[in-house]
Amino acid sequence: MSDDRAGSGAESMQPIRLAVVTGSVREGRVGPTVAAWVRSVASARDSFRVVDVDLADFDLPNSLTSSEDSERFTRIVGQADAFVLVTPEYNHAVPGSLKTALDTVKYEWRSKPVGFVSYGGLAGGVRATEQLRLIAAELHMVSVRDSVSLHRVRRRFDEAGGVDDPAAVDSLGRLLDQLEWWAGAVSSARARVPYPG
Repeated sequence: MSDDRAGSGAESMQPIRLAVVTGSVREGRVGPTVAAWVRSVASARDSFRVVDVDLADFDLPNSLTSSEDSERFTRIVGQADAFVLVTPEYNHAVPGSLKTALDTVKYEWRSKPVGFVSYGGLAGGVRATEQLRLIAAELHMVSVRDSVSLHRVRRRFDEAGGVDDPAAVDSLGRLLDQLEWWAGAVSSARARVPYPG
């Protein structure tokens, strides 16, 4: 992270580079629709510069071995200041594609804030979010408290890509507020001393 982003808080920072990661790569997935909603809400804030990261655009390995796609993915993660992971729940768990992506990168995740937007049927993907909180802690990430859970996701979106669930809209606003605060806090901290990870 370059020193020009450091300051006393979010007010003095350049726009936060927020990577919105679409975690599912299945054919017929609804993840891109959910991610587009998150991006549109975040992009409306001057404090964020949003980067679209769709895991379907990468052929990531199952280990830390080098490949062109894993190097490109690592670069994108390294340049981001904060993340929103958009995930379904597959078999009460995180999609394998998202777990592989998290395992492909190591140091570039560290000390960065992350929020979770999950979706699915009646459960809304909440079990995937709970697993992601454990994984994020192991990666030295800062997971924000508020998350978004879209239940019966295919019924939630209108033709313009908006969401009909006021609670989800409010939750996304709080999630972005918290990401903004933490991005400012960790940027200031890194300017003073390297992260001890």
